[in-house]
Amino acid sequence: MTSPHDHARALLARARDDCYVVRHLRGESDALLWVLGFHAQQAVEKALKSVVSSRGIEYPRTHNLVMLVEMLRRAQIRLPPDADALGLLVPFGVLLRYEDVEGADPQHIDPERFDGFVVRTIGWAVEHLKKAD
Repeated sequence: MTSPHDHARALLARARDDCYVVRHLRGESDALLWVLGFHAQQAVEKALKSVVSSRGIEYPRTHNLVMLVEMLRRAQIRLPPDADALGLLVPFGVLLRYEDVEGADPQHIDPERFDGFVVRTIGWAVEHLKKAD
């Protein structure tokens, strides 16, 4: 069985994998926005879960970033820089991967904003895990 710290490091490594996809596809004119959104959502989700895990807190199987931010808040863990805006990525975690959702507008966010959320959240997680070492 892996320790909470080892699990946190593994999650952060996977978050970086998703970040790689976002960073390399964001400038491609034919890159689908839902694909970028999905990988951005996944990167942020894994980064948030890495911090929660590093504290030995169990988290539910969820793609809901708002719920994960609330877990951090309740645990009195410093929130990531974009905590209040990360909910914009939630539809990309499940709904927009499989179908268009009435009323959901993936155009409300651009690839550069996806990238910013990912980079800042991963940076926040890295700093948190350094302090936990």
